[in-house]
Amino acid sequence: MRLPTWLAQHLAALRALLVFTVLLGLAYPLALVAAGRIPGLADKADGSLLTVDGRTVGSALIGQSFTDADGNPVPRYFQSRPSAAGDGYDPTATAASNLGPESVIDTITSDQETSAQSLLTQVCQRSKVVGELDGVDGRRPYCTTDGVGAVLAVFRRDGLTGPVTRVVSVNQVAPATPFLASYEGVSVELATPGEDYVAAGGLVTPIRGDAPAEPAVPADAVTASGSGLDPHISPAYAQVQVSRVARERGADPAAVRRLVAEHTTGRSLGFMGEPGVNVLELNLALDERFPVG
Repeated sequence: MRLPTWLAQHLAALRALLVFTVLLGLAYPLALVAAGRIPGLADKADGSLLTVDGRTVGSALIGQSFTDADGNPVPRYFQSRPSAAGDGYDPTATAASNLGPESVIDTITSDQETSAQSLLTQVCQRSKVVGELDGVDGRRPYCTTDGVGAVLAVFRRDGLTGPVTRVVSVNQVAPATPFLASYEGVSVELATPGEDYVAAGGLVTPIRGDAPAEPAVPADAVTASGSGLDPHISPAYAQVQVSRVARERGADPAAVRRLVAEHTTGRSLGFMGEPGVNVLELNLALDERFPVG
């Protein structure tokens, strides 16, 4: 008995569905699980987890913070780069800050919870903190000494031209001291929370200042990665931290530098990316080589 055309077509589609369900829904996943059990691949398939005395302390593929309960850096450890993933290195909230080079003015309100820092101020503040922590020059171009973006809103008599009539340091509020006393002969004011000086006609004017052209604090120490989960820092940022870590552990700085070199990986395939230092692996090696009593 010949089946109707419509029924034959539906049966053929059902057979194809069953075949591909078995192949792609069962056989393929099970084959990948089996491949992940091959010696040498099992640890990678499980997430490249690192353990100490049988206790999992993290993953070699996901960064983490080395801070105390109050969020302050633990001085005896190398510090990771900043993270914009959730509250920091949250694998369930991997993300960047989505702030770009034009983000130079903070959102300042009377309610602290609704205030938001610009990318420039975040960079300035992080550079200041790293400079103080590691005893290096934390100054950066377009940053104030108190760690915010050095940006003015300049008002001119004829809008874009004419004499300056008013100048506001848009990222500083009382009780701060304006990073410039005056601009083109006009005293610089502090910002008032809630005021939008750009909408009021102020011209955004970043001030470079006298910071060195090449800051002592590397870029990866003050900016987050695109994923927010990068487990590496640059060799330059690691070198900035060597003296502090050696001092806190009572170790020879030269020995700590050698340990950093041992945990520095080169470019992928010799030409892709940049050299990096895995922070978790380095800190575990520190605990083993130079334990703190």
